[in-house]
Amino acid sequence: MIKTALKISGMACSMCEAHINDAVRSAFSVKKVQSSHKKGETVIISREPLDRARLLEAIRATGYTVTSVTEETTRESSLMDRLFRRDS
Repeated sequence: MIKTALKISGMACSMCEAHINDAVRSAFSVKKVQSSHKKGETVIISREPLDRARLLEAIRATGYTVTSVTEETTRESSLMDRLFRRDS
């Protein structure tokens, strides 16, 4: 799994979060996307790396600005890992 974390400026409320999440889901097939206007960030979990240029364009089209992008490979946790909090 790939975890992509974006720092985004301009989000002010939960509707802003929804706009970002919808834009990401429309542009990519992702396992999970979660935004926080309080933290100014969006975290995306996907099976494959996302096309960075396409991702930045999808966010820009919503009117927000991406200030940084980080990517890391994670392993998919099993049900037992989640039950017993053995996530990496």
